[in-house]
Amino acid sequence: MPFFHAGPAPKGSGPRRGALRDGLDLTPGMSVGLFGGSFNPAHDGHLHVAETALNRLGLDRVVWLVSPQNPLKGRHETAPLAERMATAREWARSPSMIVSDVETRMGTQWTIDTLRVLKARHPGVRFVWLMGSDNLAGFHRWRGWTDIMRMMPVAVIARPGSMLESRSAPAARRFAGWRIPQDQARLLAHLDAPAWTYLTAPLNRSSSTALRAAARRAKS
Repeated sequence: MPFFHAGPAPKGSGPRRGALRDGLDLTPGMSVGLFGGSFNPAHDGHLHVAETALNRLGLDRVVWLVSPQNPLKGRHETAPLAERMATAREWARSPSMIVSDVETRMGTQWTIDTLRVLKARHPGVRFVWLMGSDNLAGFHRWRGWTDIMRMMPVAVIARPGSMLESRSAPAARRFAGWRIPQDQARLLAHLDAPAWTYLTAPLNRSSSTALRAAARRAKS
């Protein structure tokens, strides 16, 4: 089940104050992966990325950041937030997984702004940004992508159809000198940014695009 605060924390709770505003029950010293996306809908490929990161990086939690609206995609393509949150919860059932609408709570649209707020609200938590290799291929188009790389460590998990393209992507080339071998991945959360790694794993070929196309065919 997701970790959400059911009510106000007691006075003097110190580092838990951030949880009152964003619903994330995280404590200093935790290593936490932040896994953002539309999850439109969520599927077992997303779970594969999250579990690979959880296990290979030795994380305490993975937070699925379900975006209110991907600024690079049209609104007509995106299901309502509640529906996408529900599909994410169907897959993220482990106690180590948190499904969050924190970007809607905070009113942030861009990943860089979300990460800045989370780091400020949760001092002492070691955050790692997680993404599939399909996102790395176009990461240089994200607002503030170099700032993200310098803000927290990044783990890229291999996804089918993008492995070659992602490894030669502008972000991979620009930060090539800060990449650590995947056999040292458990060190990543403890390193100062910039630092990143590329994790290969058995590939899961599920995709939100394919699921939406199948749903449209079923309706027609």
